[in-house]
Amino acid sequence: MATQTKDRITCHVLDTRLGKPAKGIRVKLELTATANQQATTHQHQHHHALSAAAATRVFESQTDDDGRIKVWLPYSSELSSGEVPVYTLEDVLGGLDADSAEGEGGDGSSRWTLRFDTAAYFGEENTFFPEVAVVFRVERGQHYHVPVLLSPYSYTTYRGS
Repeated sequence: MATQTKDRITCHVLDTRLGKPAKGIRVKLELTATANQQATTHQHQHHHALSAAAATRVFESQTDDDGRIKVWLPYSSELSSGEVPVYTLEDVLGGLDADSAEGEGGDGSSRWTLRFDTAAYFGEENTFFPEVAVVFRVERGQHYHVPVLLSPYSYTTYRGS
């Protein structure tokens, strides 16, 4: 079996001030339940125990030397203690895909947020946007690449390929 080299959701950050990839930006990826998923979760919360992968919906990573994130790790807060989370983005997306195929997750779409820690990259006092949040919709089975063109006082994003 081949090893997966990148997740279904990836991103790329270019520093337009320098004209180079933005290396070392910390990024969080969070699942935000859609209206259909919220209703389904509320409706079934007493009947079904949520799996660890479905209940945990936050990932993190850091841009590489080329400004890219290809693989996400489960997020663990510095204040959290106990077990280290062990799940992948594919676990969560696969669970959402399975729920929608069974008629429990609406139309198979989900809403995700990428949060870029631009204050740490530029310096808190050197940027108008201490955090850039990009909210986007993910359809079942699709791959998403989200590039961000970044400077201290502006940013642009789009769906890449």
